[in-house]
Amino acid sequence: MRSKALLVFLGFLSLFLLNGCAKRKGFLPYTMPLPTPKFSLYDYGSEDIVDYEKYGYFENVGTDKYRYVIEDQEGLAKAVGEGIYPNTTSFRWDPKYKEYREKGLLRGSHWNFLYGPDPLANFFKWCSAPESPGVRQFYIAQILERAGLLKHAVKAYYAIVVHFPATYGWTYWHTPWYVGPASLYRIKFLLRRYPGLRMKLEGASIIIENGMDNDILNDKAIVTPGRIVRVEEEEEVFPKRVDLRGKRVVKRKGGKNCELVQYENGHWQLLVNGKPYIIKGITYAPTKVGQSPDEGTLKNWMYYDYDNNGLIDGPYDAWIDWNGNDKRDPDEGSVGDFSIMKAMGVNTIRVYHHPGKVNKVLLRDLYKRFGIRVVMGDFLGMYTIGSGASWAEGTDYTNPKHRKNMMDSVRSMVEEFKDEEFVLFWLLGNENNYGVANNAKENPEAYYRFVNEVAKMIKKLDPSRPVAICNGDMLFFDKFAKYCPDVDIYGLNSYRGNSGFGDVWDTARYFAPDKAIMITEYGCPAYAKGMPREEIEEQQALYYLGCWEDILFNSAGWDGAGNAIGGFAFEYLDEWWKAYEPFVHNTESRWAGPFIDGYMYEEWLGLFGQGDGKDSPFKREIRKVFFFLRRAWQD
Repeated sequence: MRSKALLVFLGFLSLFLLNGCAKRKGFLPYTMPLPTPKFSLYDYGSEDIVDYEKYGYFENVGTDKYRYVIEDQEGLAKAVGEGIYPNTTSFRWDPKYKEYREKGLLRGSHWNFLYGPDPLANFFKWCSAPESPGVRQFYIAQILERAGLLKHAVKAYYAIVVHFPATYGWTYWHTPWYVGPASLYRIKFLLRRYPGLRMKLEGASIIIENGMDNDILNDKAIVTPGRIVRVEEEEEVFPKRVDLRGKRVVKRKGGKNCELVQYENGHWQLLVNGKPYIIKGITYAPTKVGQSPDEGTLKNWMYYDYDNNGLIDGPYDAWIDWNGNDKRDPDEGSVGDFSIMKAMGVNTIRVYHHPGKVNKVLLRDLYKRFGIRVVMGDFLGMYTIGSGASWAEGTDYTNPKHRKNMMDSVRSMVEEFKDEEFVLFWLLGNENNYGVANNAKENPEAYYRFVNEVAKMIKKLDPSRPVAICNGDMLFFDKFAKYCPDVDIYGLNSYRGNSGFGDVWDTARYFAPDKAIMITEYGCPAYAKGMPREEIEEQQALYYLGCWEDILFNSAGWDGAGNAIGGFAFEYLDEWWKAYEPFVHNTESRWAGPFIDGYMYEEWLGLFGQGDGKDSPFKREIRKVFFFLRRAWQD
């Protein structure tokens, strides 16, 4: 099945799979009908949209001294309903609660009830969970949301914005997690995804000053709670187009090959050959089952040809197991990943020029025949690649020898590839700020100062393209903004959930309006404990779709922050080596996070799987997320 037949087949299948999954209302957003609730509440409250000014007053709005003062607590408790602050007791009068307690259905840690099979038990357990009020309220809101009680969930999230906007929790990695901004952007997502709620959030903002390090003692929350209002027409909640025609360009970065422009309204846009270009990207590094970088057995995908037919395996010989029977049928001919990506709408992949040698002939073909460009990167000492340091000592960004080695590595990259049409722009690092085998986490100032030196060198060698960094989320973003004036694009690997990236866009625009933003990684595993495959694939697809919508909503020409230039889905194909058993598709969770069942399964992040692994590196087990993204990226 070659490219033309593939396109026809995918077009038909896309429509079939999306039918009933997502109702389209124009380009943005993908909307869904209101779900059927999984349980009934004892006390829904007297108001769907609570008028907080009836029960108290707001002080110091728009400052870090903000607070809401309750004057009529009993009235407010009746308005909000059970489980929503300050109504922390009415759930106890629910006959179902008494029944659940008597049967022992609420025993155990509240954390075991977050994704438990009984949503009502989860709700009851979290209503009295021993957590801070704001954290407890957030997880109650999540439970209500997953149970389909969306109006009550919105009230619960908004209660955090009003009462606990500066609340923080701790992630699995023991980094601060700011509950207020997370709640604010969860509301925005729900109101867009479910326009049948007929609600809109207006004028709300929470900015956490000094919130980009791990020290919560210096934080200041600047809060404007805004308000939720009712709308008459569903279309009123949809993102609006901003007309960029006639807008004056106030800044230009890059040049003839790729230009980054900023309009007078603050929006950033990438231009290629003078035309708008948003990155519909994917991380592509197909790994043969059994190979592992940890064991020194990982081969360079750009060169291996295991069937000895003169073609690179993944790009040209991959085939799709359309019927999922885990074997190759006569009609499942070689398609090749490059053809599949083109049919999907991918326009960019991420590539690092080391440690494996780049196959320029291959990437030229990727661009010439398939229209897909490359963001070319240097690890800049991450995993000690390019610095010459041993793993034990780690890259030291103050060490003259290490710095020279990394400078030489980047110089070699730019000089080798600057005349290649397939290079979109340059990328430095890969979440080096997390400090894996380097000291960027201990000495971020030295790291970002060095990044800026490298960026200045790149621009002397190649003034025709912008320079980007790949950071781990927003950690040390304030130091990046201060010490990297010559870096044009802030890229971040971010895994924040199915609604996208929360306050990233507004925070970046607030603290660094001179930077464009791209997501260098986002994704969700196609695995969860105890769930059927069909449901998992649906949730994975909606996760990726929510992330893409958030990127698009905040790109130039929409009414979001206007600083997004695209993103890279992570990743194209499952990699089996990440749990250190490269011949096993591991199902042990790696860390807790905002995924389908609350955990990350790093070996299941692909848009495609490799089946049972016996036909690796050729077989592609297609997942529903492919069709969701294809529909979105071809609009």
